[in-house]
Amino acid sequence: VQLQAFGGGVVQAGGSLRLSCAASGSDDGTVAMGWYRQAPGQQREPVAFITTSGATWYADSVRGRFGISRDNGKPAVDLQMNSLQPEDTAVYFCVSGSTIATVNQGSWGHGTEVTVSS
Repeated sequence: VQLQAFGGGVVQAGGSLRLSCAASGSDDGTVAMGWYRQAPGQQREPVAFITTSGATWYADSVRGRFGISRDNGKPAVDLQMNSLQPEDTAVYFCVSGSTIATVNQGSWGHGTEVTVSS
């Protein structure tokens, strides 16, 4: 599976950004899709995931501010990020796999940078 991410950029605190990711390749490899992020000097951490059946998972740090969605007609996923804070600054990576639990063992896209200024 190949993943291509779009979006990202620089935004002021309190603002919004939308990330998109499109996949090509195996259908089984895109049952679960979502995002990890890595802030400067920090470990990579999960952000949000969604399956073809609509099941979702969010990190506590983003729940209520971020919304993940997908069109089940396409192997693609969007992440709407609202009320962004400086601590959301990171490189965001699109991922896909067969389950949410094992998505980090699947395919990874190139990162897209999000910078939130205070």
